[in-house]
Amino acid sequence: MLAPLVLVACSSGGSPGGEGRSTRATGGATSEPAPDTTSGIEDTGDIEADPARLPTSRGEALEFIDRIIADPASFGPDVTMRSPYESDPATWPVLGTDCVWEQKKPLSSVLATRSRSFEVPAADGKGPVRLSAVVTVHRSREGAQWEMAESVEETMRCPTQQLQKGELIGSLVAAALPQGEGGQVNSADALTEIGQYRSSTLGGPFPYVWQQAQIFRFTVAVTGKGAKGRTEEELDKLTNQAQAAMLLRLKSDVEKQS
Repeated sequence: MLAPLVLVACSSGGSPGGEGRSTRATGGATSEPAPDTTSGIEDTGDIEADPARLPTSRGEALEFIDRIIADPASFGPDVTMRSPYESDPATWPVLGTDCVWEQKKPLSSVLATRSRSFEVPAADGKGPVRLSAVVTVHRSREGAQWEMAESVEETMRCPTQQLQKGELIGSLVAAALPQGEGGQVNSADALTEIGQYRSSTLGGPFPYVWQQAQIFRFTVAVTGKGAKGRTEEELDKLTNQAQAAMLLRLKSDVEKQS
């Protein structure tokens, strides 16, 4: 069970909304500080990072993301790539004051970010499950921490959110687990958001889940949107498996070698 930092239960009204966010917007400073290459067990979950293995340029950060981000097999069998598969790394999803997600230029505090889209195709009378994964490299640990904090604020500010045109999420409940609480040892901080998903083409409401974790100055996130005949348990299994795979890859990639 999650020990919530904040719980927000909201009505899901409004019209069905669109294609799906890949990550969260983040605030904080817009200056361009040098990447934080300090290490520490308290900053990286249960590992110690090697400063020499941390990305310090946009090119290195994009290569790092390619090694970490989920692929179809990370979620399990029968998961396929959607088109477009990868987001434009020059764009960054931002939740506007009208609670509608839009694409903008990433903040200067973000070194690099990328998302991928997946699907469990419709079969046996069940609808398609839409999935996504995202990895973001911040220039500093504080930037990643700010992204996590603002994610909770967004749920409170926008209890109902329009994704891309034709998709809506609502009835959102957000919970946070810092490292060491509730048995959470896989990251410095972890967030989960659950709610209801509606689509103008698929119908609804269906289960919705979003997970995000922070290790050092990195965040990794997965999203699952249910469909006809799909259970919450099925959605949880898909997203949990992909999130765990990315966290393991991240730790292996930056961990100090003995």
